Amino acid sequence: MVVRGACPHDCPDTCALLTTVEDGRAVRVQGNPDHGATGGVLCAKVSRYAERTNHAERILTPLKRVGPKGLGRFEPASWDEALADIAQRLGQIAAREPQAIVPYSFAGTMGLVQGESMDRRFFHRLGASQLARTICATAGAEGLTYTLGGKVGMKTQFFAESKLILIWGGNSIASNLHFWRLAQQAKRAGARLVCIDPRKSETAEKCHEHIQLLPGTDAALALALMHELITNDWLDHDYLACHTLGWPQLRERALQWPPERAAAVCGVPAEQIRRLARDYGQTQPAAIRLNYGVQRARGGGNAVRAIASLPALTGAWRHRAGGVLMSSSGHFPVQRAQLQRPDLLAGRPSRTINMVTIGDDLLRPSSPEFGPKIEALVVYNSNPVAVAPDSGRVVQGFAREDLFTVVLEHFHTDTADWADWILPATTQLEHWDVHLAYGHTDVLLNRPAVAPLGQARSNAQIFRDLAARMGFAEACFADGDEQLCRQAYGDAVDFEQLAERGFAALPVPDAPFAEGGFPTPSGKCEFHSPRLAAQGLEPLPDWLPNHEAPGSSALYPLAMISPPARNFLNTTFVNLQSLRDIEGRPLLEIHPQDAAARGVQDGDLVRVFNGRGSYACHAEVSERARPGVVVGLGIWWRKLGVDGTNVNELTSQALTDLGAAPTFYDCLVEVERAAA
Repeated sequence: MVVRGACPHDCPDTCALLTTVEDGRAVRVQGNPDHGATGGVLCAKVSRYAERTNHAERILTPLKRVGPKGLGRFEPASWDEALADIAQRLGQIAAREPQAIVPYSFAGTMGLVQGESMDRRFFHRLGASQLARTICATAGAEGLTYTLGGKVGMKTQFFAESKLILIWGGNSIASNLHFWRLAQQAKRAGARLVCIDPRKSETAEKCHEHIQLLPGTDAALALALMHELITNDWLDHDYLACHTLGWPQLRERALQWPPERAAAVCGVPAEQIRRLARDYGQTQPAAIRLNYGVQRARGGGNAVRAIASLPALTGAWRHRAGGVLMSSSGHFPVQRAQLQRPDLLAGRPSRTINMVTIGDDLLRPSSPEFGPKIEALVVYNSNPVAVAPDSGRVVQGFAREDLFTVVLEHFHTDTADWADWILPATTQLEHWDVHLAYGHTDVLLNRPAVAPLGQARSNAQIFRDLAARMGFAEACFADGDEQLCRQAYGDAVDFEQLAERGFAALPVPDAPFAEGGFPTPSGKCEFHSPRLAAQGLEPLPDWLPNHEAPGSSALYPLAMISPPARNFLNTTFVNLQSLRDIEGRPLLEIHPQDAAARGVQDGDLVRVFNGRGSYACHAEVSERARPGVVVGLGIWWRKLGVDGTNVNELTSQALTDLGAAPTFYDCLVEVERAAA
């Protein structure tokens, strides 16, 4: 038997899956060749999904902590015991102060049902604190929203027809495989590919040119490109006049950024900036694949605003193979209010906790400014002890004896080790779900291929059960998982057709902004944002220096970025031995010049440190890193690290200019050889 499904993971591609089932067991997961956007091709990670589902270390029964926090000592318990105790503990806290309860979740599954439906209903009805889910993309999302009107852009498939492609802030080979196939089609047809990235990634190696700028300087580069487009008159004056807002103001700002100024900021030659501007200004259609590395520094939102403005200067939007794409998720008509039911708050006050600052927030006492001290944390679809920044603080927070922690999980992750209760969750092969994508415009349905293993239950079922235990009588808590799938898009998507094929294309125009029509209040590409001005914020895109600017500290002279290791997806798949064997061990890429200055040789055990903490890993002396910048590949489970830490021991809880997002790539460190 072969069952249609969808990849649930945090990746632009959202692949259609086919799962082969024999005797009730999933034996193979492969791509669905009928799905045009992904064409039957899977990454190395998800091709091992059956291995993950059937893993010998799967948690298949509720587990109750019996030892000290953090040691991972648990004993099996029944669902009845687990639900009764959790409901009682949460109920006692809620009776005093429901906002002392905090949910913590993110994109362990991107599914609309298992990620943001019954769970949200439960916490709204409870009156718990809300969570600002900012840890990945909110800086860029706000940058796009204030410029283009939402998370929208060109259609991915038309990159294959582009004549120039800028791959800006991403490693497509590792994290956007199906886009890379399109870029290769364009390359074979004569297109020029340029990668803009502080790291000489696998993608950078395969492009015609690599612009290896310093972390957090992308806005300066974009403004210098505008300078050259203006001074050489490589502009579409009609498009600027008809379909943009604030062109005179942006023009004045861009003219303050000659290539020499940007070169000094970015650490790249001025002539390389001029050449890129000439290529971009004189090539049609030109396309920008903007990715998430750009936004993980203080000025990330402004950087996205500046880059997203470029296609309107040249009229690239007139072509279906021109424009920019960072995320397509704004095209999807998800009925979130129907799924999440915020009306269940019923007018009660609710504070919002930013997931990026969970380390500090767990350690705050009650106060008029902060609100009640956090007394209970329910974690699902995330591994915050490993993925949240400044993880030494996060561990301190999770170690509190008075914190009641429930974790829904598949495995004994770093976070699960600190739980009071671990509840066994289903994997994607065992439950219903429905998906959007942020790298194409197809809706996908996931059918359960096998029955839940052991006593595992879907996230939605667990929150449904908890709601019943707590006496929540509203009819919405009786909605089943398949019913929630139907509610996710309402009448906007024909569910029967979706169920038949497993995917359905949205009716997005081939060139959505050829004649303007941006989903902004003005209907134009807003270089000058009245909405930002109304908040007292800078209305034009600008370059903001990093919180921890390179060269600003004698103690910590190296900038560090921490992109994902190729064979992991954040911390998912780290426990698969086959993938860990490929990845090897936790590594720090360091340029030969910086290594020599510190007496570091390839393969040495090194200590990477700053004022927040220290992380031990092995050095890879390599020109993948540029001088002055080291690359800490992540995100390994802490317990699998050399010294029980990972790269997030070093990252900070400082936030971005827009979107209150993390600044993982805005981090200064020093490196030294470590004793074996």
